[in-house]
Amino acid sequence: MTGLRFGRREPVIGIDASRLNVAHRTGTETYTWETLRAMAELAPGAPIRLYLNAERAPDSFRQSWEERPIPFPRFWTHARLSFEVAKHPPALLWVPAHVIPLNHPKSVVTIHDLGYLHHPEGHTAKQRRTLDRTTRWSSRVAEHIIAISEITKRDLIDRYGVRPEKVTVIPHGVSDRFAPAGDEAIASLRDRYHLDRPYVLAVGTVQPRKNYAGLARAMATIAEDGFPHQLVIAGKPGWLADQVRAEIGATGIRDDVRFLNYVPESDLPALYSGADLVAFPSWFEGFGLPALEAMRCGAPVIVSDRGSLPEIVGDAAIVFDPGTDGELTEAISRVLTDQALRDDLVARGLAHSATFTWQATAEKTLALLAEHAGLPRDSTPPW
Repeated sequence: MTGLRFGRREPVIGIDASRLNVAHRTGTETYTWETLRAMAELAPGAPIRLYLNAERAPDSFRQSWEERPIPFPRFWTHARLSFEVAKHPPALLWVPAHVIPLNHPKSVVTIHDLGYLHHPEGHTAKQRRTLDRTTRWSSRVAEHIIAISEITKRDLIDRYGVRPEKVTVIPHGVSDRFAPAGDEAIASLRDRYHLDRPYVLAVGTVQPRKNYAGLARAMATIAEDGFPHQLVIAGKPGWLADQVRAEIGATGIRDDVRFLNYVPESDLPALYSGADLVAFPSWFEGFGLPALEAMRCGAPVIVSDRGSLPEIVGDAAIVFDPGTDGELTEAISRVLTDQALRDDLVARGLAHSATFTWQATAEKTLALLAEHAGLPRDSTPPW
């Protein structure tokens, strides 16, 4: 906290809300959006200030809390946000999906994962250095850390020497918008996306960490056994997306793979519901929210045994080793051929995923922020 002279602390909780205005939300942006939306419903009059790198917050947040739009062309966090929280320091700053600014008041940060340590080949050398440096910085200077899974907490303790009592695990929730879609909605989606065959679905950014090439190899094997399914991949292109596409093409099933690119959230329930199977063969996931979304939509799910995925799905999915193509192939084949197994996975998935709610995430987050802000509290809302 050097470099800028800090003003008098103001009795508010400041939040880095720069992820609210992202058009195509992925994991961290979804977490920020859904947690803040649920917090706004729970505590609309709370002393909260949103710092925005755009002119205004989305409509759903405008009537709840104070907005502080501070647009800036480059280095928004370490330049503009640093200056703002030094000039008008809040009692506490929460950073839900980024890095704590160089100049900062007492801060809480959410750290999503340390996947760059588990699967370094999924990032460039420059990205790994940046992620390592910023995560170490935030871990060191934070008053407290929110981790979204137990594996992230363990990684922070084991890899960066963070004290266990400094980390609280608060998992993601699943929006009520995810639910089994009706036949008409599924048929409409199939028509719009030209999905005229049964399909196995994978959801997530196209990048090496997702192991879509391994999934394609497994699909090539079951195709030889007469399965009519195509592989549908819903996710925007990420780092080395062209390489991933080339590796998939090398499996010989290029014509049986559909890349849908980014799919709007409004289409996802029907896309999940129409799938015969939703697969997550990733080499590492910090949480794996789409697995829970798929369960909420009544789809059977299989996941790799890497990262947080086994922790998140519990006993509601089949778990396999992604390093062994045979295990992935067997898992796909079992689910597609065994109706009793499918029914069991669907029932378990619906029950298990219902225990993850954004309201619970918001309640726990609000309580933690209020505690560390040291603001006066009473027994009535907003706290």
